[in-house]
Amino acid sequence: MATLAAPAIYTPAEKRESTLYSWLATTDHKRIALLYLFTAMAFFLWGGGEAELLRWQLRAPNQHFLSAEMYNQIFTMHGTTMIFLAIMPLSAAFFNLLVPLQIGARDVAFPRLNAFSYWVYLLGGLLITVPILFNSAPDAGWFGYAPLTTAAYSPGIHIDFWVIGLQILGISSLATGFNFVTTIINLRAPGMNLMRMPLFTWAAFCTQFLIILAFPVITVALVFLLFDRFFGTNFYTIAQGADPLLWQHLFWIFGHPEVYILVLPAFGLVSEVLPAFSRKPLFGYPVMVYSLILIAFLGFGVWAHHMFAVGMGPIADSVFGITTMLIAIPTGVKIFNWIFTLWGGSIRFTTAAMFAIGLVAMFTIGGISGIMHSSPPADLQQTDSYFVVAHFHYVLFGGSLMGLFAGIYYYYPKFTGRMLNETLGKWHFWLNFIGSNLAFFPMHFSGLNGMPRRIYTYDAGQGWDIFNAMSTTGAIIVGAASLIFAYNMVMSRRRGAIAGNDPWGGPTLEWSIPSPPPVYNYAHIPLVTSRYPMWDLKSPRLTAEVPHSARADQAVRVQVGGRDEGEIRLGAQPESIDDKIVSQAAERVATAEELGIAIPYSTSKPFFAALGIAVMFSGLLVSRLGSAVLEFGLIFGGAALLVGSLYWWLTSPLEPEVAHH
Repeated sequence: MATLAAPAIYTPAEKRESTLYSWLATTDHKRIALLYLFTAMAFFLWGGGEAELLRWQLRAPNQHFLSAEMYNQIFTMHGTTMIFLAIMPLSAAFFNLLVPLQIGARDVAFPRLNAFSYWVYLLGGLLITVPILFNSAPDAGWFGYAPLTTAAYSPGIHIDFWVIGLQILGISSLATGFNFVTTIINLRAPGMNLMRMPLFTWAAFCTQFLIILAFPVITVALVFLLFDRFFGTNFYTIAQGADPLLWQHLFWIFGHPEVYILVLPAFGLVSEVLPAFSRKPLFGYPVMVYSLILIAFLGFGVWAHHMFAVGMGPIADSVFGITTMLIAIPTGVKIFNWIFTLWGGSIRFTTAAMFAIGLVAMFTIGGISGIMHSSPPADLQQTDSYFVVAHFHYVLFGGSLMGLFAGIYYYYPKFTGRMLNETLGKWHFWLNFIGSNLAFFPMHFSGLNGMPRRIYTYDAGQGWDIFNAMSTTGAIIVGAASLIFAYNMVMSRRRGAIAGNDPWGGPTLEWSIPSPPPVYNYAHIPLVTSRYPMWDLKSPRLTAEVPHSARADQAVRVQVGGRDEGEIRLGAQPESIDDKIVSQAAERVATAEELGIAIPYSTSKPFFAALGIAVMFSGLLVSRLGSAVLEFGLIFGGAALLVGSLYWWLTSPLEPEVAHH
């Protein structure tokens, strides 16, 4: 249970500016969350459009809708866009919105670094996306296998955009990782120990460590490739003695943890949605926490199951096969715990709940085919076939995106203060669920029938025609569902039903404050002695069976407006606590009007620092045009802008402004 301040009340004077500069200079984690949400959704629609083009090319044999060159560019950018520009940033939107609210903090640890990470993401995403409009996009696959991506085999500027764009995006991811690890460790409210943190915050915590440990590896791999392409080094030149598997090891040491970077936030969101709509505490909370940690740990020990076909030998194949089977254990634990959370609950089939249940079903299918890949002999038959394409789309679309959609429908009121339309939401779910299964399930059969990945076209009579026609039809249905969702988001942003503090009857701290939250989050930092503070206050019967270690029955002192209001024994008489809070509400509002809370100034310094990075790296791209003056002008101009912005940023204090409420 938590002693909560009376909800802060918005006054007209507190309405936030909506000018362009106010968004450019914001350091409010909730506004940055909105920027991430809508930017990532725009990239999602862009990447989805690329997928539609690919599927239309493959709808029937011997199609010439796309040229081979354009197919390779769209194929590469579809994977890159969905992974680095859509799913990861959608997760970052939830990190920004929820982590401070769920742990009872007023802000993230580094507000300006948080803004910097968004602007780096946006500029890096534009740098890597825009070239496709000029027929110059990356064209070697989102995995960028070297030496095929070295200048000898991929001349021109195409791969340069990919190498430099991913380096820029890596800076954004690492900034986010360090920021939220620090926030979760240092800014938890009193009483919010680790085993009282909501499951989404735990998922975010584990994800940040994956980012911090995995992204330096891909950074090294990309630096090697950048030096080979621009400065004539030989890190990947086989004729000069380079290891032909060096890129694969470096890429997949990053690439497999990246799968869990994409999936764990969705797991955390589902672990918030299912208890709320089954009206039951999450089944086996401690085991769910340990399974998150174990998935993150084992995720670094399975990378070479992507390389069973390269001839590593029986010992290496056996080791990585066994570790791949082991990681199925904590993943399976989560599936069963979600099912047992639903079992016997009073389930409300809202759109959010339906997407969460859809994740459980579709990720299970993807997980079963993943276990099949853990056997080296089976994997030798399936590798580089459409069977693998089916597998990772079930994991990433059926897992990551279904969970993120559940989170958006559940938390959109907290993002914006308005509800998404439930009727449109259910249309979105059913079209999405039917279309995705129709698109991806036939790929298992076309793959088992020998259809290779990355294929541009194919002849008739190979047994693939009907499966590709089904997949294209499913992709069109998913596209229609995505347009409905986009319309719902945009329409509801302005005209959706007004949401109260707690439209769903949620159990965690974020539902105790207004929607959207005030700039300072909490008028008074809550004292937390429960995993389910809102249910303890409003529906104590729901947490009657939660262990006392999670619902401490102890005396604490309640403070209102800085004054000691006496002692309450939490867990003994929750109704009397609720009465005490209600009786003091008027006094608390009066006190809040006199109270000033320091918050960071809005500042454009992070934007200009991010712009300096983008301009500096663009100088390398210009070197391909042969203009030394422009090249050095951009490199040194961007470096000067970056250094100047950082100096301006770091030498100016984080001056507070006072928000009166």
